[in-house]
Amino acid sequence: MRRSTILVFAVTATQGVTQMTRDEIRQGFQEHAAHAQYYRWYQFYERPEGGVENALDILTEDVTVTSGLGTANGHAEYAERVTQLPDTWDNAHHVRSTEITHGADGAMTLTAQITYQNQGMLPDNAVRQADLTYTVEFAPGEAGLPLLSNVLIEQNGEPEAGEFVDAYAENRMRSLVHYWLALIEDPSRNAEPVREILADDMSLNFSSGVITDFEGFEAWLAGPGSQVAASTHAISNFSAEETGENTYAVTVDFDWSGILPDDSVMVAKTRHNWTVMNDPTERFARIQTIDVEVLEDFRPRGN
Repeated sequence: MRRSTILVFAVTATQGVTQMTRDEIRQGFQEHAAHAQYYRWYQFYERPEGGVENALDILTEDVTVTSGLGTANGHAEYAERVTQLPDTWDNAHHVRSTEITHGADGAMTLTAQITYQNQGMLPDNAVRQADLTYTVEFAPGEAGLPLLSNVLIEQNGEPEAGEFVDAYAENRMRSLVHYWLALIEDPSRNAEPVREILADDMSLNFSSGVITDFEGFEAWLAGPGSQVAASTHAISNFSAEETGENTYAVTVDFDWSGILPDDSVMVAKTRHNWTVMNDPTERFARIQTIDVEVLEDFRPRGN
């Protein structure tokens, strides 16, 4: 029943960074990690064949999830709820906007506005549509990935539905892109977690040269990737297209801001074209190739 119709919902999840404060630049990798986990939230609903363990992997053991279905406390209650959803339903979650606020001790809260679509719940295969607000609280987790500790889902309205538009490619690929950014921006410069999201036959065509193995990536991250004290990327012009069975093409523009050791700020803009291999049972898809086009050269930002 699923359709590969091109996504037509407007997405404004990430704003430009040219006017970010230095603190906001330093916090960028944490926000990308939160987004990586948030977009994973939808995977089980949109492709349950990936397994419920991937859904539980993003949650604290004592998570609370509150929605129109009631409240689920902990992994067991949540797993029981989601595994009872009919497998004849198609679900799509179109994220219109997100905003993150930071609390003490690394805690974050993400607020998102989404358009939810369902096909299978209503008679005659009619499409149901609802506007929802998500409020998600994060607690620090392992390997730089925060865990969802509290999820509140509130319905704002139920507008007239249009055609069902599958959102899996958008959400799955955004999760991968955000995790990539979280890892390469993390000031710890730990390359090891990146193994999880790189294909064995990878080819990363950066301006500094082509990387074809993990050792080359590790050297890049410790060298050219570490020439700033802190950096972050804002995402724009994102597109994800299914190109074959579990293969995808991703195009995205990155507005980059970096803080040099002397505290001055540099900016640049690049366009990335990725090919991606996807195994829905894995936590994240894997990058096979990256080709980078420089849209705006590195230059000092006016402070």
